[in-house]
Amino acid sequence: MPPQRVLVIEDDEAIRQGIVDALEYERFSTEQAETAPEALTRALAGEFDLVLLDLILPGGDGLDILREVRRAKPTLPIIILTARGEEADRVAGLRLGADDYVVKPFSLAELLARIAAVLRRSPERPGDLGEVAIGCGTANFPRREVVFDDGGRIGLSEREAELLRYLACNAGRAVSRDEILARVWGINPQGIDTRTIDMHVARLRDKLRDNAPQARVLQTVRGKGYMFTPPGEAR
Repeated sequence: MPPQRVLVIEDDEAIRQGIVDALEYERFSTEQAETAPEALTRALAGEFDLVLLDLILPGGDGLDILREVRRAKPTLPIIILTARGEEADRVAGLRLGADDYVVKPFSLAELLARIAAVLRRSPERPGDLGEVAIGCGTANFPRREVVFDDGGRIGLSEREAELLRYLACNAGRAVSRDEILARVWGINPQGIDTRTIDMHVARLRDKLRDNAPQARVLQTVRGKGYMFTPPGEAR
């Protein structure tokens, strides 16, 4: 099995090298970037299992990098490493899709433990699925569009497309509303009203023509959440 690849984005050479040495000792493969333009280029062009991202970088802001990478690679695990430990910064990073937020100074042992935890959770993430059949047509995620067999077309919002992609990549498994909030919305579900999930699913069913006589592709699993059922397997 090839080593997992980590991109370390950090402008402080001593900190960056210490992280790289610790990762390589644990048999990770690493690449490095120290400026915002270089970091964005490497993150978008390379194939990584995880990104460690400093927020204060020469040539740009790490949150802008997070926003661009999350838009292009919604499944890529990202851990923020920063001296910016204020609550507002943590909330901003997590809302933009960071998987964890580590405030400097930190121990390498803690960082490695957090990396292991994020990578353990990564199987819950959808793969970079390009399109999926929905029975009466096909949903295309890069175009955020559903093309029906009768020639009709309808657009999906960014959130609707990510919700459908997440459920499709977890086909056959009941996905809870809390998991959807955490993995698609990128927010902590604790104390959040999950009816917003129900409303998005209802709108998505309308767009997918998945309502009559009952939903067959986006099924409700009572007491659990929602499940994508591939065409041909719906009952």
